[in-house]
Amino acid sequence: MSHLLLTLLSLFSFAALLEAQWKLRENVYVIESEWNDETPAKRVELTCNTPDDTLPVYWKKDTELKGTGKTLIAEVKEFPDAGNYTCLTANTHEIVSYDFFLITKIDSNGQMIRSILKSFKEPNRTFLKCEAKNYSGIFICSWMTENESPNVKFTIRSLEGSQGDVTCSSPVAHTDKSVTEYTVQCQKENYCPFAEEHQPIEMFLEVIDEVEYENYTSSFFIRDIVKPDPPQCQHVATNGTVTWTYPRTWSTPKSYFPLTFRVKVESTKKRKIQVYDAEEQSIQIPMTGPKDKISVRARDRYYNSSWSEWSSHCR
Repeated sequence: MSHLLLTLLSLFSFAALLEAQWKLRENVYVIESEWNDETPAKRVELTCNTPDDTLPVYWKKDTELKGTGKTLIAEVKEFPDAGNYTCLTANTHEIVSYDFFLITKIDSNGQMIRSILKSFKEPNRTFLKCEAKNYSGIFICSWMTENESPNVKFTIRSLEGSQGDVTCSSPVAHTDKSVTEYTVQCQKENYCPFAEEHQPIEMFLEVIDEVEYENYTSSFFIRDIVKPDPPQCQHVATNGTVTWTYPRTWSTPKSYFPLTFRVKVESTKKRKIQVYDAEEQSIQIPMTGPKDKISVRARDRYYNSSWSEWSSHCR
């Protein structure tokens, strides 16, 4: 009976150790750490990958000696506990194997606490924003950090199960004052702009800041993230007729992908703004002054896409 009890306790202890971590990739593990003072550290079992069980080995984390023997129980809670645990031979000090631990902060409900990225205000304070200029299957995903750090690493991909393969470029950083925005261009392979979408694209972003790990997701149909480029405003005639052309990046033919337009007139004399809707590529606005500022924006006529940004002034 005592032998059975010891076996059960051993299995329970091993299961608890396994629950404390999950494998990100080879030799790299993520520890879910509840971010408060009361919760104890997670106990993680490390095993030295030595072919000879009799070979004397020891463990180091950075320059600190952590223990001896093939097995090491590490307690991980705060960021200083994470990092690289290396197993070395006692005689020659050669590296035998290593395990790298990252920490993801969780709350009392087990939900990930995300603090590395800065949220966009629209739509809905999202962290990972994706937009498409047209229905080609090409889209841009972006995210922001408070400032650029050379230690932050990003990996973005589509989750399994999304229709078609999605390939993305390497992130490009754009720094503006204290905020750095990262963008990638992605393309859904074999995407047909004329066919109805039945399964959303699911993008998955992993963020590692030294030893801190977070992930973010965004699920969407291409039709839901379409935001055309601004139209090209061409001319304002003396009779108040304003004309414009479709954005060059918009899908063709226009008969299948029509846009609807909105014209804004900012009167400098009367200090008021008037807005007009139009289906065609021109509109006559009565009594426009020579110094009035006129601009145009567009969106998909048949689907409730986002409005484009306003065009440059027509005059």
